[in-house]
Amino acid sequence: MKEYINSGNKDTRSGFGAGLAELGRTNPKVVALTADLKGSLKMDDFAAEHPERFFECGIAEANMIGMAAGLAIDGYIPFAGTFANFATARVYDQIRQSVCYSRTNVKIAASHAGITLGEDGATHQTLEDIGMMRMLPGMTVICPCDYNQTKAATIAAASYDGAVYLRFGRPSVPNFTDPEEKFIIGKAIRLEEGDNVSIFATGHLVWEAIEATRILEQKGISVDLFNIATIKPLDVKAIVDSARKTGKVICAEEHMIAGGLGEAVAGVLAGSGCPAKMKFIAIDDVFGQSGKPAQLMKAYGLDAGHIVEAALSL
Repeated sequence: MKEYINSGNKDTRSGFGAGLAELGRTNPKVVALTADLKGSLKMDDFAAEHPERFFECGIAEANMIGMAAGLAIDGYIPFAGTFANFATARVYDQIRQSVCYSRTNVKIAASHAGITLGEDGATHQTLEDIGMMRMLPGMTVICPCDYNQTKAATIAAASYDGAVYLRFGRPSVPNFTDPEEKFIIGKAIRLEEGDNVSIFATGHLVWEAIEATRILEQKGISVDLFNIATIKPLDVKAIVDSARKTGKVICAEEHMIAGGLGEAVAGVLAGSGCPAKMKFIAIDDVFGQSGKPAQLMKAYGLDAGHIVEAALSL
């Protein structure tokens, strides 16, 4: 197995902030909006360097999405940022009508996604957002795994012509991807090549899948491991080729089973006539609760140990 070196734990929201700041210096068309969460989304550098291109919308997320759509119509590239729960459920109508139906070039920057929002509890922990965004025609859904990849994905989103939902988080997690690697929207990234079981992981679960792969290989189980940073559009060829080879698939995500990566992969396999045994490492039809991120990940079965158990059961 390859050696994955953690250069130091960092939060993915800071990767977004770094990418946005770089875009501000290199692309005068990039503008940023937030709903009273500039500090939480690490947008401070962009705001300080380009105050004329930064818009504080207050706690008025629906207005923020409408403003972003208007700016996009005028030729700007808006990044509208808030917590993932408020970036989706609270403003779904505006995203559907003003962004997707109207085909505006809006980038929705959704921080504090998933159960790892932690102590703020169920009202703020969005576990349905990937499904909500996947269903919208024309929406691209990106869920990077660490600081470096989030920065690269933010930069790539600005060059992409179309609506993007960029999902990232609050806690500090291992930062292990190549800082020089360009992010390619729609491409699955193979981390390990194996023959016994396919593991497709996204976001914070990628590092857990790497840890699980180490344990499984010590047990003589060969893993075909992928970082699925783009959930829509999926890299259909990579997924089908791997599943055909192994016949056993695990999908790992910090999201509900319903509407998430696992269901998207299952749909791809069914549509491709590629039968495979599947296990889902995801949350099954319950809300979150308050707690430390690591405690919650373990309590809801979103860790390396549960991935190993799923693989052994297959």
